[in-house]
Amino acid sequence: MSTRESSKLQSETNLMTEGPVWKRILFFSLPLMVGNLFQQFYNTVDSIVVGNFVGKEALAAVGSTDSVINTFIGFFSGMATGAGVVISQYYGARQEEKVERSVHTTIALTFLMSLVCTVCALLLVPSLLRLMGTPDDVFDQAASYLRIYFIGVTGLLFYNMGSGILRAVGDSRRPLYFLIFSAILNVILDLVFVAVLGMGTAGVGLATVLSQGVSALLILFVLTREKACYRISWRQVRLDMGMTRRIFRVGLPAAVQMAVTSFSNVFVQSYINRFGSAAMAGWSSYGKIDKFCLLPIQSLALGVTTFAGQNLGARKLDRVRQGTRTGTLLCFAVALCIVVPVWIFARPLVSLFNRTPEVLDYGTLFVRLEMPFYLALCVNQVYAGTLRGIGNSKAPMVIMMGCFILFRQIYLFTVTQFTDSIIPVALGYPLGWLLCSVCLFFYYRNTKLEHYTLLK
Repeated sequence: MSTRESSKLQSETNLMTEGPVWKRILFFSLPLMVGNLFQQFYNTVDSIVVGNFVGKEALAAVGSTDSVINTFIGFFSGMATGAGVVISQYYGARQEEKVERSVHTTIALTFLMSLVCTVCALLLVPSLLRLMGTPDDVFDQAASYLRIYFIGVTGLLFYNMGSGILRAVGDSRRPLYFLIFSAILNVILDLVFVAVLGMGTAGVGLATVLSQGVSALLILFVLTREKACYRISWRQVRLDMGMTRRIFRVGLPAAVQMAVTSFSNVFVQSYINRFGSAAMAGWSSYGKIDKFCLLPIQSLALGVTTFAGQNLGARKLDRVRQGTRTGTLLCFAVALCIVVPVWIFARPLVSLFNRTPEVLDYGTLFVRLEMPFYLALCVNQVYAGTLRGIGNSKAPMVIMMGCFILFRQIYLFTVTQFTDSIIPVALGYPLGWLLCSVCLFFYYRNTKLEHYTLLK
């Protein structure tokens, strides 16, 4: 690459291969944190609106669909991770032509995957709801919400992939601006469709689809008008087989792990469903709070992934190690700031979703059981992020699937044979987190970074 080209690429945005490690990770992650919080508003506002304007059955219906939605979205997010790692490594290595090819291959893959995701999801909706043991008083509303959601899921997939491209080159701000706009739009549409027009769960599904579509159009518009090497030229959108293999090499293990883990939560949900719609609504309320608490940790972990990818591309291996240590400490600090107030104010937070006493009791119980274990999440998220950033997606897949799926399902099956209490069921999540953190910590300590090179 010529000096002019290298200078142009560096000036596009701040590379993460120079400067203080903590500043690079934190300043990259902060807009991402805020953006993820706004993105979470989609389903959270859905739950608040239906929980207050429709009833606890509607809240249970919307909340109980998370496992189904996350199964499909998790697979796509894993593939987006693979694309982001490939782009970030080439960007860090200043290989502009390969950045362009990887971006256009990524967009072509998104077209194909969005089609497959929509068709498969719509065909499987009734079967998945029955597999979870969804009660009759919730089934129809949950099915309606899911069908509408997946008809419009293409918008979400294109937004996530487009923002992933920008994040891979160090730009986490513009995706934030578009997400804020679409989140506000979602709130307005939720209130109009449900509170004014009385459309129930179908209304919140439609509001989510429309808002996601707007965010996708905005991100694609920006990438199309971009002047840098990661610009989308629609005439060049095609599958480059070599680049596709590189994306799949990193993305497929992450995709399988995320999708199968989310799918296993369908079975966890089935254990919760045995305790009735109040427990389902309480678990749903906890789930929404959990996502907000987890997002800052995941954002920092994604910052570490991009940091590791760019610095591996620049062959700054000591800096990769520094990024892992610094990212873990930042996550610990953020987690402590979150856990303490959420634990104290658990009941008022649950009451945002539904004020039925039984729902409040269940939701508060779940929140206070899970919160102390968030420090364990910091370790497994950051270490898995580093491994993916250097191109090793298989180890996190095997370890996380073993802990989040195999261990968790064996544990839940076993404890439910000996007790009718919901507490051991709820503890299935944090015990899996702890085991995963221990395994990833020791695996990473024995990883030789010098053995990893640019994806070929």
